[in-house]
Amino acid sequence: MSVPLIELADVSRRYDEGPPALDAVSLRIAAGEAVAILGPSGSGKSTLLNLVAGLDRPSAGTVTVGGVRVDQLGEAASARYRRAKIGMVFQFFNLLDDLTVADNVMLPAQLSGTARGAARRRAMELLGTLGVDRHADAYPGRLSGGERQRVAVARALVNRPALLLADEPTGALDTAAGEEVRNLLTELHTEGQTIVLVTHDLTLARSCASRTVRLVDGRVAADSAMEPVR
Repeated sequence: MSVPLIELADVSRRYDEGPPALDAVSLRIAAGEAVAILGPSGSGKSTLLNLVAGLDRPSAGTVTVGGVRVDQLGEAASARYRRAKIGMVFQFFNLLDDLTVADNVMLPAQLSGTARGAARRRAMELLGTLGVDRHADAYPGRLSGGERQRVAVARALVNRPALLLADEPTGALDTAAGEEVRNLLTELHTEGQTIVLVTHDLTLARSCASRTVRLVDGRVAADSAMEPVR
């Protein structure tokens, strides 16, 4: 079996004396997969995403992404790991309102040491591909929800990450904008982007995921392949 891009081995995460947020979860995800993490609120979905992103550490077990033991990284190394390997898309966009659209997209590239000119060329390429380049010099507050989420996806992809993590990417959008983002994620997966997304949106899971993992009470209750609906 080929080496997975992501491997969680017996991962648990406790925050207090109550039940664990994750309880002995083992999971392998190959490069090129699009995996939807499903489950009720409090099932551990976002905790799992944060552990893969290096934003949190497990209480037990190991997290390996692209050959990197993420659970062993210090704060500075975790930040470098995210810049190099991870793109993140959030429910509420997390764009900086005092920066233009282009500057928002460029920021991760510049933090990684890319020269401003090269970062802007890459940003404009992505904004053009995602159909929002006309807003490059506007501020995020002037854009619709769907447009802001497209900008957030462009920002997540600017450093050509091996892995795209999305936490409820359609949760704050209306029906039409949600469909735009679903189509975008489906297209990215078709092009070979590895995606792990947390969602309550079953239409999103069915449209772009090649596999679903259902968490219940911090444990994997089901793990199944699926044929995306086109």
